[in-house]
Amino acid sequence: METYQFINEKNLDQFNQMISAKTRNGFVIIEHNEKLPYAVLCKEKKAVRHSFHLFLTCITFGLWSLVWIYLSITLSRKKNILVAIDEEGNLFEDKCLSE
Repeated sequence: METYQFINEKNLDQFNQMISAKTRNGFVIIEHNEKLPYAVLCKEKKAVRHSFHLFLTCITFGLWSLVWIYLSITLSRKKNILVAIDEEGNLFEDKCLSE
């Protein structure tokens, strides 16, 4: 395996720790490359229990509707992220465009 000069043991350890933290948080690895250390991770969208939130909105006289709208927007999207090491050896995370 050919390694590049910006990759060292410390960077690879941080890279692997970040990937394992993301997988514990619900992400799944879609693509992984060891030669150029990067990984594409995906988190599926979650269902929002609208009946429960409607009940809370009625009880709180509409105040809970702000939380309901926020959860509906953020949880209803599929999330793709890229975790990689750049040319200078820095670890970074970036959002990927959804299909």
